[in-house]
Amino acid sequence: MAVKQEDILKVLSQIKDPDLGKDIVALGFVKDIKICDDAVSFSIELTTPACPVKDQMRDQAYHLAMALPGVKHVNINMTAQVRQTQSQQKDELIPLVKNVVPVASGKGGVGKSTVSANLAIALSKLGAKVGLMDADVYGPSIPILMGSKEAPKQGSNGKIIPPVCYGVKIISMAFFVPKGEAVIWRGPMLTKMVDQFLGMVDWGELDYLIVDLPPGTGDIQLSLCQRIPLTGAVIVSTPQDLAFQVAEKAIIMFKKLNTPILGLVENMSGFICSHCGEREEIFGSGGARRYGMATNVPFLGEIPLATDIRVFSDGGKPIVESAPDSASAQAFIKVAENLAAQVSIQTMGGADPNRPVPNEITQPSQSEVRIVWNDGRESIYSTRDLRLACQCASCVDEVTGQKRLNESTVPKDVHPVAIEPVGRYAIHFTWSDGHRSGIYTFEHLRSLDKGVKVGK
Repeated sequence: MAVKQEDILKVLSQIKDPDLGKDIVALGFVKDIKICDDAVSFSIELTTPACPVKDQMRDQAYHLAMALPGVKHVNINMTAQVRQTQSQQKDELIPLVKNVVPVASGKGGVGKSTVSANLAIALSKLGAKVGLMDADVYGPSIPILMGSKEAPKQGSNGKIIPPVCYGVKIISMAFFVPKGEAVIWRGPMLTKMVDQFLGMVDWGELDYLIVDLPPGTGDIQLSLCQRIPLTGAVIVSTPQDLAFQVAEKAIIMFKKLNTPILGLVENMSGFICSHCGEREEIFGSGGARRYGMATNVPFLGEIPLATDIRVFSDGGKPIVESAPDSASAQAFIKVAENLAAQVSIQTMGGADPNRPVPNEITQPSQSEVRIVWNDGRESIYSTRDLRLACQCASCVDEVTGQKRLNESTVPKDVHPVAIEPVGRYAIHFTWSDGHRSGIYTFEHLRSLDKGVKVGK
């Protein structure tokens, strides 16, 4: 019997969007199903082109469809349609901009502008339409970081046409202040600047408008939050506890202004010596991760303290553009993917509130991983058992479920060399045996639970 559309939808409903916790059929992601004899084609329309698991989702869909009786050819078109924050105020001022995401910090000197520039370029390279608004009036640095040689122009409609650098539209007070001069403004002028940068700039259609805010909790932050509902804010801090005590003030401000916190970025997190390869925690490490788990704020990732980031930034060519395959650039790209996932969660109505989420992840010893969950449950895992439980395509056949991994090839003393979050749904382990493709969902980790305690 020939395969039918309902057969395809039934098998594809086994695939869940890990961020939203629902299957891709129920979410309406599966579109344009076509059946011709033994050939099947369809599209999967995700909520962002920066989805970190889109390749795994495509592969899973391919194997599930190929397993249907009579199907010999499967063609999948992976697309993305970024959902937007719904707001009458936003639609009146910037109707074609889907999401406004400010990047903030509690204090200066944490590399917020460098993070903003690289995130914007990373999102653009991942396929999104991106703008970058430099709202740091007193220390505007985006044109220097982005290497802009072109000034804004006046459009025929009376609006300002922003220059485009590395695929990103940018605007900054630095374009309008003569060299050697300083901006000395009070509140009303700052509010007017925010209005003009939003409403008088011809942004066109954007998936994400990244706003580089000045440090602190002043007039510009207040004006931006009051002018339009924001999708959510990103908070940048260095790792030490003192920095997070200051960053927490920015978090409290956004919460009081009813702006969601999309996540934390830990910048300058560890220095790796270019001569000996040793990692040195100059400012400590893990402060953002610990704070995020303790307060249920997403941790987007950490950026190393690296000379190449500084050199390329000073040269006006951020590292995501100049050295995209470097470890530093890949760190920014991971943060951008996690940020895009959090935007999707916000615009799609939020994640399942009953899903298990880790509050704390530690390694009591090289052979153990400990997770304390948001419901008080404590899980102790053997690191080798975790490695053997990897469900990536190289370890498990996605169609048959048969294990491909030869357990005898895994060293007895295998252990994680890096533990990183993937959005708010999974943990990525990099293993000492060189295995790097394992993403463990929170649900999978709960199913592997051993040595459970209840702490609440």
